[in-house]
Amino acid sequence: MLETLKSVFDTFGSAVFVPVMIFVVAKVLKVKTQKAFLSGLYAGVGLMGFTLILNSYTPIISKVVQQMVDQTGINLPAFDVGWQATALVAYSTEAGMIYLVIALVLQTVLFLVKWTNVFQPSDLWNNYSYMVWGSMVYLATRNMILAVVLMCLLNMYSLLLSEMLARRWSSYYHYPNCTIIAMHNIEPGIFALLMDPIWNMIGLHKVRLNPQGLQKKLGFLGEPISLGLFLGLFLGILGNISNLAELSSWGQITEVAIATSAVMAIFPKVAGIFSQAFNPISQAASKNVRGNNEGREWYLGVNDATGYGEPATLISGILLIPIMVFIAMILPGNQTLPVVDLLAIPYMVQALVCLSNGNIAKTLINGVIWFSLGLYMCSYTAPMFTEIAQTVGVTLPAGALMVTSFNILGKPIFGLIFLAFLSQNPLWIGLTIVAYFVIYFLFRKNKEAFYGYVERAAAKNNGEIPEAKTKVA
Repeated sequence: MLETLKSVFDTFGSAVFVPVMIFVVAKVLKVKTQKAFLSGLYAGVGLMGFTLILNSYTPIISKVVQQMVDQTGINLPAFDVGWQATALVAYSTEAGMIYLVIALVLQTVLFLVKWTNVFQPSDLWNNYSYMVWGSMVYLATRNMILAVVLMCLLNMYSLLLSEMLARRWSSYYHYPNCTIIAMHNIEPGIFALLMDPIWNMIGLHKVRLNPQGLQKKLGFLGEPISLGLFLGLFLGILGNISNLAELSSWGQITEVAIATSAVMAIFPKVAGIFSQAFNPISQAASKNVRGNNEGREWYLGVNDATGYGEPATLISGILLIPIMVFIAMILPGNQTLPVVDLLAIPYMVQALVCLSNGNIAKTLINGVIWFSLGLYMCSYTAPMFTEIAQTVGVTLPAGALMVTSFNILGKPIFGLIFLAFLSQNPLWIGLTIVAYFVIYFLFRKNKEAFYGYVERAAAKNNGEIPEAKTKVA
């Protein structure tokens, strides 16, 4: 049964699975069949568009990133094999396969009983984020119950954080009723929320380093398509810094520049198609709210590829690539060489970007600090992950003693929860569970006040005045 479920999901993927889910949700909300069908189709076309763009862009930029890493001469034992390889490892473990079924049931039930207002099963693929941590606990303890409890708890933490960020993410990225749910890409939001008052005290909210400000100051040079060109030139030159006298190097540099510019230009258009999928659902849910005072504000979990090419997100992500390579070189005690997941940084910064309302200065500083802490967690967990990866047939890259994933395992807070379970100490495990319920009930009791604070904090970054809250369902 487990293998069959995995096979079905792998066969059809999100571009088919998500449209089906949207069609079902639309019909539940009594949307006409024609509109429900088009909603699903728009979602499928949008997701396929994102996939085609990223699949074309990744091979172009990955070559220059690899060259940049190679030219640094870093010799670190833990090699970052990327989230793709990590996902394959997670779906190949016994604990991971068991949780695939548990997750579907847990996430659906939590939504139906209104414990959470985020519908997660529409992004089932990213369950591998929980599976990796649970598999490492099972490897160390041989206690499957402990591993499953950890995965369930991490899932509940990520649902809680996702709901806390949902209204802001949906508003900033212009996807009605949507939010990202991937645990590995929402965790930085915790740090951003805690640090925002400090950054404001030193005036970072006054730094108008965002796409709109750049466009206003630079004119046509500040257009996303122009910024993409210059950003690609910058990265291409860094990757060919020792070969700038060669014509072939400039061929690659200009290719990366045009490719990055193309992503900046095309991505918003595909995003517009994808967002059309949710208009009928939003309208139907709004009618329900008007007709029922107890109308529910809920969000559909979507894949984080939906925010990858947003200008502030892509700019911040690409700028952090060389910065994190440099940090890895000088960070005392670090053993991790970030490589493949450097391309995932635009996924990783989405919580930071939306909370700061596109403030690139805040995003870069938050990213540097939080991702540096993540390198330490990668270094600590690399031996366990390497052992699991080798049991499922992953071959170590030449010169690497261990493998890891900068994106998936570089999670300081969720890593601490993992360490509590790894200790098998009831006190530490109990504290992580109690902390969840305390945060959960505080958020539930003060949800509107919290959302209001987040909106006001975001608006400070560009001088906007937050509008009166309008519920979306």
